[in-house]
Amino acid sequence: MSAGRLRAKLLGFLAVVAVLVGITLVQGNAPILGLDLQGGISVVLQPVGEVKPGSIDVAVDIIRSRVDGLGVAEPEISRQGGNIVVDLPGVEDRNKARRLVGRTAELRFRPVLATLAPASESSRPTATTTPPTTGPGTTAPAEETPTTTTTAPPDEAAARAAIAACDAAAIQALAKVPTTNRADDTRDACVVLPLRAEDGTRPGRLLLGPTVLTGDLVDKARARFQNQYLVLMTLGDEGLAKFNALAAQSYGQAPPTDQVAIVLDGIVQSNPAFQSPNFDGDVSITGNFTAPEAEDLAQLINYGALPVQLEELTVQDVSPTLGKDQLRAGIIAGIIGLLLVSLYMVVYYRILGLVVICGIMLSAALLLVVITSVVGELLLGFLGGSGRPVLTLAGVTGLVVSIGVTVDSYVVYFERLKDEVRSGRTVRTSADRGFTRSLRTILAANFVSFLGAAILFLLAVGSVRGFAFFLGLSTILDVVVAYFFMHPVVSLMARNSRLVRTRPLGIAAGLDAPEAVA
Repeated sequence: MSAGRLRAKLLGFLAVVAVLVGITLVQGNAPILGLDLQGGISVVLQPVGEVKPGSIDVAVDIIRSRVDGLGVAEPEISRQGGNIVVDLPGVEDRNKARRLVGRTAELRFRPVLATLAPASESSRPTATTTPPTTGPGTTAPAEETPTTTTTAPPDEAAARAAIAACDAAAIQALAKVPTTNRADDTRDACVVLPLRAEDGTRPGRLLLGPTVLTGDLVDKARARFQNQYLVLMTLGDEGLAKFNALAAQSYGQAPPTDQVAIVLDGIVQSNPAFQSPNFDGDVSITGNFTAPEAEDLAQLINYGALPVQLEELTVQDVSPTLGKDQLRAGIIAGIIGLLLVSLYMVVYYRILGLVVICGIMLSAALLLVVITSVVGELLLGFLGGSGRPVLTLAGVTGLVVSIGVTVDSYVVYFERLKDEVRSGRTVRTSADRGFTRSLRTILAANFVSFLGAAILFLLAVGSVRGFAFFLGLSTILDVVVAYFFMHPVVSLMARNSRLVRTRPLGIAAGLDAPEAVA
C-alpha cells in the first residue's frame, strides 16, 4: 500500500475519532454507572401462590413502567428463573421505590353489605354505618344509624358459609367473623376486608359483595388536592357503565348498603355513599392521604395491577459512598494494569510499544463514544435490552480484561514482523507483508474472544452480562483500531529510516533485527 493511501487511512480514522469524542465532550455525555458504582437498591421479588404461564413476563413489563415513572436513570428489571430482579441505581427515595415495585395494586370496586367491628374485638359486629369520605363524582357522607349488639356463639365455619352466601343477616348474628385472607379474596366472592388504618387506630371492617369493576377499566388516574389529597379516576365507557349500574342499585338504600368500597390490594381505601344514581364525571378515592401517598396510588393505578402477587425475597441497599469506593478501586486497578502492560511493551518492543499505548487510548475513546451515545442504545436494543449501556463493577472488570485481548493483537503483529525481518526482508517490506499474514490470526483470536463474550451474555444474567457486554464491545473495537490505526502507523514508521535504525529505541531494536534497512 502506498504511503499516500496509508496516510489517508490513518488521518481519516483519527479525524473521525476526534470528531466523535469532541461531540461527546461538548454534549457532556458520561457513562451511566450501575447500582454497585453509584449506589441504589436491588430487590429480588418472588411470586406467591400459583403462577400462570406468562404472568412473570407481564409483571416485569408493568414493574418497568412503574420504575420509569420514578425517573430512575437506566434501571435494570430482569427475570431470573421464577423471580424478578429490580436494580435501581441512584434512586433517592428508596422506600417509595420498594412500595411501587412489588405492590400488586389490584383495584376493585365492591358494594358494601354491612359494617363490622375490628378483627381484634370479640363482640358481635355492629350494624352501623362508617362515615364515608367524600370526593368528586361520589357522594356526601351517609348518616349514622343506631348501633345494635347481639352476641352469638363463635362459629368460624358458619361465618365462612355466611360470607360465601353474602348473608349479611347471618354474619351479624355471629360473635366473631374472620377477615378474608388473600387466597380467598377473589373477584366474584363476598369478602370481609379491613378499612384503611389511620392514626394508629384499629381499622373497622366491611362485608363486601362481588367485584363490580376493576382498575383495568380506569382510563387515567391523577393525584389532586381538594381540601384534602385524593386520587381522581377517569373511567372508560365500560367502567362508567358498570359504575352507574352499581350506583342505580345502591342509591337510596339504607346505610351502609348505599356505599361503594374502593379496595386496593385487600384494603378498603374509602367507602363513600352514592348521592346520585348516575354519574358522568370522575370518581375519586379519598382517605386522608399525604401528597406522596396520593401520587403513588395514582401511579399504581395508571400502570395497572401485577398479574401475580409478589413478595420481597432479598433487598440489597448499596450506599453512594460504597459505590464510589468500588468505582475508585476499579479505576485504580485498570490504571495499574495499563501502566504495567505499557511499561512491558515499551521495554520489549521499544518505540512500537508507544503504538500499543496510543492504540489502547483510541480504543478507550471509541468505547466512551459508543456507551454514551445512541450507538450504544441501538447496540443494546439489538441484543434485546433497552436504554444505554450501564457500566457496573463487572463491566469495569471486563474492560480491564479486554486490555489483555487488545495487546494480544499487537503482539501477534509484532512477532510476525520479527519473523519477516529474520527471513531477510527489510522492516519496510515486512510491515505490510506481516500485517497481511497476521490479520487472519488477529481476527481468529478476537472472534474466539467475542464468541465467548456473546455466549456468556446470552446465557448469563445480572452483572455477568455486563462483563460479557463490555468485553465483547472492546473486542470489536480492537479489530477496528488494529485495521485503521495499527497497520498504517507501523507501515509509515517503517518507511522512516531514522525511526527504524535509531538505537536503542528504534523499530529494528524492538524487532531484534541486526541489520535492518528502511
